[in-house]
Amino acid sequence: MRPYSVDFRQKIIDVWKKEKISIRGLAQRFDVAKSFIQKLLKQHKETGDIRPRPQGGSPPTKLNSEQLIILIEIIEANNDAMMQRCKGASHLCNEY
Repeated sequence: MRPYSVDFRQKIIDVWKKEKISIRGLAQRFDVAKSFIQKLLKQHKETGDIRPRPQGGSPPTKLNSEQLIILIEIIEANNDAMMQRCKGASHLCNEY
């Protein structure tokens, strides 16, 4: 799910400041989760910023591009050996 826009977040903050609505009331009014309102208000109080925080992603690879190329070459060079090892365990190597 994409993060809510900064404009939408600002509307929530403006209504909260102006009308002193409860978290539950804000969530119902803007049709969002109560937890989103809690996190938005906490972030606003602690940092003054309401922009979406960066979303987590995959951890960076531990191999650099040169190392990945070498690994691929090793795997391709030894593919037959890997196939031989898998023959006895074919149920584990269906993707080969």
